[in-house]
Amino acid sequence: MRSLFSVTLLLLLALTLTVEANKRAKHHKGGKHDKSRASSECSPAEIQYGKCVPDHGDCGDGLRETSCKDRTEKINCRIPCNWKKDISDCKYKFGAWSSCDAATNTKSRSGTLKKALFNAECQATVKVSKPCSHKIKKTRGEKKSN
Repeated sequence: MRSLFSVTLLLLLALTLTVEANKRAKHHKGGKHDKSRASSECSPAEIQYGKCVPDHGDCGDGLRETSCKDRTEKINCRIPCNWKKDISDCKYKFGAWSSCDAATNTKSRSGTLKKALFNAECQATVKVSKPCSHKIKKTRGEKKSN
């Protein structure tokens, strides 16, 4: 009787673990490490990536269409909600910010292409600008005057 109870308990435990594993597999959204596809189906060079289309507005979480041979899928992506929106699939190495241009009240910096993600067409160099800060930075040891 005791051995029958032990076997029943082990079978119940195995069943519970199998159900949990299936739940996780159903809720897995895919992405970089999705092993459900056959590895011989498409090489990374054959995959065509579309632009990331945000769910709401012009930035935030969205979907990107991928296609290879006759198969099309959508994968999750994200567009930053700042000045990097236009170059989100391109990674650049930026230099230091320039000094503030008093005429336009902006400062700028340029970057050179480091890496193009998702086979994106990227410019070799880009220039970005932003408004100058109105705060005056204090050096170390400087005290506020009252």
